[in-house]
Amino acid sequence: MLTPFHIAFQVRDIDEAREFYGRKMGLPEGRSDSAWIDFNMFGHQVVAHLNPTLGPNGKVANHCNPVDAHAVPVPHFGVVLEIDQWKELAKRVRTFVNDFIVEPYVRFEGLPGEQHTMFFEDPSGNALEFKAFANINAELFATTREADA
Repeated sequence: MLTPFHIAFQVRDIDEAREFYGRKMGLPEGRSDSAWIDFNMFGHQVVAHLNPTLGPNGKVANHCNPVDAHAVPVPHFGVVLEIDQWKELAKRVRTFVNDFIVEPYVRFEGLPGEQHTMFFEDPSGNALEFKAFANINAELFATTREADA
């Protein structure tokens, strides 16, 4: 049985985070304070913490690594979903994200670990990735070596 993970991340504005994660992404809000908010991200606890040093226009710093011909931002976080959930989320996100880091698409098509994926940023510059596999148990940690066996 998988247990929920917990991650805390920086945001430049609590109300802006509440709007993005709560209203736009549709994540239920848990406990909150003037400096942080818990969100339920598909059963996982993600906590937006105010970092006033980011300033109103500031963003957290990211580095990118090449993966499958895309510049993948590091750090990033998100959730592995069922394909139908992923498609529904991609449709919703397209209503408020104008500039995807990586547009929704199928990565590693026809190879072990084939996955639907998308990357986008929150208003504070936190990179998010959501992905889905046809068979999570068989493909989440698949390697080429396993496929050749």
